[in-house]
Amino acid sequence: MKPYSVFAEIYDDFMGNIPYEKWCGNIHRILYDNGIKDGIVAELGCGTGKITRLMSDKGYEMIGIDNSEDMLSIAVEESDGSILYLLQDMRGLELYGTVEAVISLCDSMNYLVNDGELEEVLRKVNLYLERSGLFIFDMKTVYCYENMLGDSVQYEDNGECALVWENRFDKENSIHTYELTMFMACDENDDDGQPLYERFSETHIQRAYSVGEVEKAVTSAGLELVGIIDADTFSEAVSTSQRLYYIVRETYQENKFYN
Repeated sequence: MKPYSVFAEIYDDFMGNIPYEKWCGNIHRILYDNGIKDGIVAELGCGTGKITRLMSDKGYEMIGIDNSEDMLSIAVEESDGSILYLLQDMRGLELYGTVEAVISLCDSMNYLVNDGELEEVLRKVNLYLERSGLFIFDMKTVYCYENMLGDSVQYEDNGECALVWENRFDKENSIHTYELTMFMACDENDDDGQPLYERFSETHIQRAYSVGEVEKAVTSAGLELVGIIDADTFSEAVSTSQRLYYIVRETYQENKFYN
């Protein structure tokens, strides 16, 4: 089953531990400190739109972009109509004009698993950024996949649905696989009056990028890497950082269109 199809229905119910407001505050701080206090901001991998809505509340004109129709449908339902949502794969990013900034959180960029895809997305972003605009994205680190997730099994149950996450990390190829099994309550009961559950499965695949790999992709895409920050501490990245913010700046190109 395609990732974020059935999972979209219960995503927000099980992601209550994600510090969306903190992350939004961090991104807003970076943008504000770099003079981007308003204007159009696009979010890649916006999912159900929680970050998109929070950034809209900060005064930005938001565009939410995701390749999951199921996730976007929830985002649209939760929106007040002020946010433009686009069903697109970030590798085929196509906007109507330039934007002040692009953001991508919740390790959406780790889903770029094939060689060259990270650089491809960075090139697309560079095309649509205003002069000196920023691309801020987070990524889970190699340390996180090796030491925090590794070959582990996680289980969650909220009474109406149970989730089983089976994690496998292929260190040689830097590929992490999540086998997600969902048991969702049906409207029917068995002969003893106990609720019946329907089973669904999704496979999610991510890639662990080293800092060096990201730096190389940024440079190859014609962008400038201006900062790397530990997303949990909002301080300098260290060897045990589990999630990093990469702050990338647009570089002027004569053959590029600007508003």
